[in-house]
Amino acid sequence: MIIKSSTTLRNDYNSIAQLAHEKGEPVYITRNGEGDLVVMSIETYERREAMLDLREKLLFAEQQRIAGEQTISLDEAYKQLKEKIHAKV
Repeated sequence: MIIKSSTTLRNDYNSIAQLAHEKGEPVYITRNGEGDLVVMSIETYERREAMLDLREKLLFAEQQRIAGEQTISLDEAYKQLKEKIHAKV
């Protein structure tokens, strides 16, 4: 975990930005010794958002499976995808 003060952010933004890009993780900003903000690169933010979106979709699919909704095997899904791809070509 990377922690920097708000004074560092205010006085040396470039080093905080560089650190966020190099480490690929959030930089926690404190004010008066307590947590205040989190700063991260756009790449890190987009990667986290994509991961959260995927987890949400997986959770939804698992809830559907538990509820007894119809499922298909991996082989059947692969077969259907191949058929759709070949139908468009």
